[in-house]
Amino acid sequence: MSKRYVLPELYLNRELGLIEFNRRVLALAENRASPALERLRFLCIVDSNIDELFEIRIAGLKQEIAAAAPAGPDGMPLVQVLREVSIQAQALVARQYQVLNEEVLPQLATHGIRILRHSKWNSVHKKWVREYFFNELMPVLTPMGLDSAHPFPKLLNKSLNFVVEIEGKDAFGRKSSMAIVQAPRVLPRIIAVPKRISGCPHGFIFLSSIMYAHVSELFPGMSVVGCYQFQLTRNSDLYIDQEELLELKSLRKLLQGELSQRQYGDSVRLEVTDTCPPRMSSALLQQFGLTQQDFYQVSGPVNLMRLAHVAEAVDRADLKFPSFVPAMPRALTRYPDIFDCIRKGDILLHHPYQSFLPVLKFIEQAAIDPQVVAIKQTVYRTGAQSEMMELLIAAARNGKSVTVVLELTARFDEEANINWAQRLEDVGAHVIYGVVGHKTHAKMALVVRREEKRLRRYVHLSTGNYHSRTAKLYTDFGLFTCHDEISSDVSEVFMQLTGLGKSIKLKHLWQAPFTLHSRSIKAIQNEEKIAAGGGRARIIAKMNALLEPQIIAALYKASQAGVKIDLIVRGVCALRPGIKGISENIRVISVLGRFLEHSRVFYFFNGGAEDVYLSSADWMDRNFFRRIEVCFPVLDTRLRKRVIREGLLPFLARDIDAWEMESGGPCKFRKGKRGLDGHVQTRLLRLLAE
Repeated sequence: MSKRYVLPELYLNRELGLIEFNRRVLALAENRASPALERLRFLCIVDSNIDELFEIRIAGLKQEIAAAAPAGPDGMPLVQVLREVSIQAQALVARQYQVLNEEVLPQLATHGIRILRHSKWNSVHKKWVREYFFNELMPVLTPMGLDSAHPFPKLLNKSLNFVVEIEGKDAFGRKSSMAIVQAPRVLPRIIAVPKRISGCPHGFIFLSSIMYAHVSELFPGMSVVGCYQFQLTRNSDLYIDQEELLELKSLRKLLQGELSQRQYGDSVRLEVTDTCPPRMSSALLQQFGLTQQDFYQVSGPVNLMRLAHVAEAVDRADLKFPSFVPAMPRALTRYPDIFDCIRKGDILLHHPYQSFLPVLKFIEQAAIDPQVVAIKQTVYRTGAQSEMMELLIAAARNGKSVTVVLELTARFDEEANINWAQRLEDVGAHVIYGVVGHKTHAKMALVVRREEKRLRRYVHLSTGNYHSRTAKLYTDFGLFTCHDEISSDVSEVFMQLTGLGKSIKLKHLWQAPFTLHSRSIKAIQNEEKIAAGGGRARIIAKMNALLEPQIIAALYKASQAGVKIDLIVRGVCALRPGIKGISENIRVISVLGRFLEHSRVFYFFNGGAEDVYLSSADWMDRNFFRRIEVCFPVLDTRLRKRVIREGLLPFLARDIDAWEMESGGPCKFRKGKRGLDGHVQTRLLRLLAE
């Protein structure tokens, strides 16, 4: 690749791109046209995203700085990246709390949903709070004074804690100016108050407010000067020691040991309430080895995610997005036998507009069908409660040969996956943990069925996880097929994951870490070649993130050859569009809404052949080189046109709500039609759902 296309100034920084992405999520909370409880939910999503940014990306960045690692493709020194992230994250968090306090909470209050603040309590509130404290809180709280015999306690990642400033001597004559009270995780962070007490339809009180009111009860005879909530964010990335793994010879046992330590990783960020005086916050920063750059003082609860409970607990349909019933594909309503239906032709599912039930039915029918002999499936995220996993367990109990490639290192789902592994093994299923060093992120299910003296393979391939809950919240495509060559490819990938041997050339699937990267670049270069020869060339790619430098360089080169390129990137994008002499033919847009845009769709005009691929992989280094991924073609002409019509072209319309990226990196919001009708997801709901 020409050096011209790999210059640092052509690439945007990943961490700063994540901040920019969360500005777009925050904009959804700022949108006054959105229902009130949904605005609250978007604020919680921003909070969760920022937590993960610090737990994983910033924690890793600090480790890279300590190891004197080189700068990334954008060339920005890592120390500067950390400084810029701190500046921008501070501004983002400040705006987040401003929207909460000045807009969302007052709006909810007009609908009878109130957070009862300590300063506004009447005598009835105070009496109820006092009883709640003594009955529900005090028995499980453990105040810890700090002195030479009582060191600072080890705090869990993101736990709710209180630093208490006290004066006086205790019963033993000890004098200490500071104590710590940890709120056990069994305690709710926000408590619903009975209507007769709150005086409104939906009243809530923060646990922290109750603590402020009665913390002095934990220190009898002492004078409490102040009580301030704080939260410590720690490094939460799991590290797998290859030598230790060789000794233990069990990834599951190693992970079980690591999970117990995840909550106690290195300190990364300190959040305190804005009432905390400098002397106390300085003492906390010193205790955790953090600097002012890692310090966040907020106007409200130190963890906004606790407010998600309000959005879930309040049953007010008028304050949420309109409900809908996911549609069932017509083919499946005509032919109740799913295998018979797949034999008649490939079936495309578009979630959440179409139901996830056919995917469950696929495994459910396989579990009880006497002609089915084997089921193989990959599992990345599925949840602690999973109907899909229960069906696989039932299939194994019914005597089917069940093989599950279960990714134990799916971030923050490790514990749930370990528990499922044990249950599957208990009923005789074969559980494979994939390939160490390469997360199995591909979404595949294979059913082998005996028909007319031969074995036929049925396949489900998807861009999203086998997770019933996220299938209602994330947009994804899934494909059922019994196409001989695609089924053979899927079978080969399973053989590779469960056994040993060299990679085998696949007929249709592009697979990471072997061919996905090279085939993606080849497809881009093919469009470049066609454009250079005077032909029509077009690329449309939809994904969650675009970061891989060689792919970006190939897109720049194709743009210069005259290829028209539209990139629909929900999250972070390192490519800079609109640079004269480099990327004038590239447009980058981002669409966010009530559903999380999760599908990966890749379209290449290919001289009019219109190749369409669906994938589990984003265009990122990790997906190309450190994960097991598949990218599969949509061969049926009718379904291919449907993917283009539903999954790509609506996002490119000029009259929809979208953010369009400028060459410098920030995205400019482009308002569509008035109200929610300007959103592409609203249009697709109207088009696809019942």
